[in-house]
Formats: sequence, structure tokens, C-alpha cells
Amino acid sequence: MAKFSFFGRDASRRIAEADSVAVLGLGRFGSALATELMAGGTEVLGVDIDESLVQAHNGELTQVVRADTTREEALRQLAIDEFDRVVVAIGGDVSASILTCSVLLSMDIPVIWAKAVDERHGLILEQLGVHHVIYPEHDMGRRVAHLVRGAALDYIEIAPGYALVKTAVPAMLHGRPLGETGVRSTHGVTIAAYQHGDEDWRNADNTTVLQDGDTILVAGPTATAEAFAQLR
Repeated sequence: MAKFSFFGRDASRRIAEADSVAVLGLGRFGSALATELMAGGTEVLGVDIDESLVQAHNGELTQVVRADTTREEALRQLAIDEFDRVVVAIGGDVSASILTCSVLLSMDIPVIWAKAVDERHGLILEQLGVHHVIYPEHDMGRRVAHLVRGAALDYIEIAPGYALVKTAVPAMLHGRPLGETGVRSTHGVTIAAYQHGDEDWRNADNTTVLQDGDTILVAGPTATAEAFAQLR
């Protein structure tokens, strides 16, 4: 890992040529995103104007730099224009987020992801032309709400109105091949995968036989999948 320093254009170009991502803003969201990318084998250039945050990520990311991301000159010195994917994770300063996205768009970055703190912020980012606008706090709040009010063990909304739900196996499916249960026609969901105890997850098919204590992933319309998770 590179030690804390201001990395020049040559060093940043080397990382940009790899399967890498530039994360601008190393607050809670940016930090979690950057470290998760690193854990998955993706090289990460982290940038923040706060020196304490830069120091805190020294040795955790491939490269970490203190710089003002609202200045095009600074981004070009970091060879940000060489990256195919850039995430703007700035949340505490909406103006800085908007200015940074504007600069990135003028540099013709192929794919830009940007965090929005509210709908107005997100609307501005969308009007600028940001490719992917995300609402981490809003999305997490909705996800937790589904978990709190239901029996699901986990919940991911794939698209509006369609979800993937992790839940226990209802008794009616115990000991029978899935192809004989008619679960899709009767309950309107598809069992996509299953797990026996602590074993690895496996794809489910018509021959899969589930037992009491197994865990399953159920795909379907949100309300339907949640209703299925309530079955015991």
C-alpha cells in the first residue's frame, strides 16, 4: 500500500489503468464504500480535502490523497480523467458535491456515481447529467423499515416494487422437491437459492428439497415476497 503523500499524475495514471475506482469524499459512506471495494480486490484512489480523513485511510486504500475536488486542476493532477468510474461520496457540503460533479462531467468521465443527501440535491445532480444518483440514508431507512415490520432476515429492493428477501423455510415446503410444491403459481414468488445451516449458498431448482432450519432467498413483487416471508 502507498504511504500518505500527494500522489502526482503518473502514480494516479497507473492505478487508473487497472480495474480501479476513484472515491471522492472519505466520510462514513465514502470510507465504507472504498474499503469494501478494496476487500473485493478493486484498486481505489481515495480523495478528501480533510487531512485527518486522508491520514486515517493511510495504508487502507491503494492511494489516498488530500485535494480540493471542486478544482479541475487538482483532479487533472490526480489523473481522474483517466478513470472509467468515479464515485462522488461528498455529503456534508452540497455545493462541493455539485461543483465536483460538474467538473467531472466536463472531463467526460464515462461513469459517475454520486451520493445525494436529499431529493433536491439529487434532482440537481440528475439535471447536471450524473449517471447514477444514490440515496444511501434514504435507501437504508426503507430497507430497515421492511425488516422491522416483517419476518424477513434480510431484504433488498432490486427495483421499485420488486425485492429479494432472505427468510426461513415455511413448513409446507419441508421435505418436498420444489417442483412439486407449486410455490411459484400459488404464492407468486421464486425461490432462487438456499442454505443448509452454515454451508455455502446454492442455486435452487425443481429438484431442491428444503428442510426445517434452512434459509432461502425469495424473489418476487415486494408485497408478495414479504407476505411469503410471514409464512411459518
